[in-house]
Amino acid sequence: MRRWWEDVVVAHGRLPLACLLLGFIVGFILIRISVRLIRKQVRWWPGNVRAGDVHIHHMVFGVVLVLGSGVGLVTLYQSTVGVISACAAVFGVGAALVLDEFALIYYLRDVYWEEQGRTSVDAVFVAVAVSGLLLLGFHPLWLLDIQDFRDFKADPNVPERLFTLMFVAVNLVLAAIVIAKGKIWTGLFGMFFLPLLLIGALRLSRPGAPWARWRYSARPGLMRRAVRRERRYRRPVIRAKIFVQDLVAGKPDVAHVRRAAEEELARTVVPAPPAPPGSHPLLSSRKIAD
Repeated sequence: MRRWWEDVVVAHGRLPLACLLLGFIVGFILIRISVRLIRKQVRWWPGNVRAGDVHIHHMVFGVVLVLGSGVGLVTLYQSTVGVISACAAVFGVGAALVLDEFALIYYLRDVYWEEQGRTSVDAVFVAVAVSGLLLLGFHPLWLLDIQDFRDFKADPNVPERLFTLMFVAVNLVLAAIVIAKGKIWTGLFGMFFLPLLLIGALRLSRPGAPWARWRYSARPGLMRRAVRRERRYRRPVIRAKIFVQDLVAGKPDVAHVRRAAEEELARTVVPAPPAPPGSHPLLSSRKIAD
């Protein structure tokens, strides 16, 4: 473990990123413990922070930490690795406090303990996944053995540079198609593993996604296949997701997980409405095999 830390993290200048990720995870765990204790009304725990009758949400403290550490990272970027890593760790803690209440920002109301509050857990999972992949050395150009943008700029071989630009362009186009098909996680991880993008672009769109609205409204057979496949394969995935979200966010039992999964399927797995008349998205001109 120590050798991996030195060879993969320290030697490649990823110590600030590691501290950011560690600060993020620790901050998220601590704030979730805090809110669970507050919800249970444990006597010895301080409880919510208030200014008079106003409940100050912890994302306010997160914004302060993010801004303060961000200013430190910008002004002290030529300082020692230790100082930069300390600022990155504080930034990670602040980001965790903000993303833990991402649903409140997204819905503009207090939905922390409601169903919509699971959006915050999704946002945290995305942040941890992307940071973890970057820490391990994965990025959209890792298959080309390009460590960072400086390697690309320093490469004197013009054909290789053009190939790299084409590779990036194909990556972005495929990622846009996959995300338009409603496969957010496939598009996210596919930016790091190109085969996932190819698979996601070739397979059917999710029935409620923009791609289905653009391409399947006049093809009811494809729409029926998409709905049928979504109900069959998404059910266990949704149950697992809700179970993990409830494990983190706090919620009832197995019966609740099954009921919530069926409710989400009934709400989300429906044919997308047809595209508005006269709309001609760029993607609709491209034909992707089913």
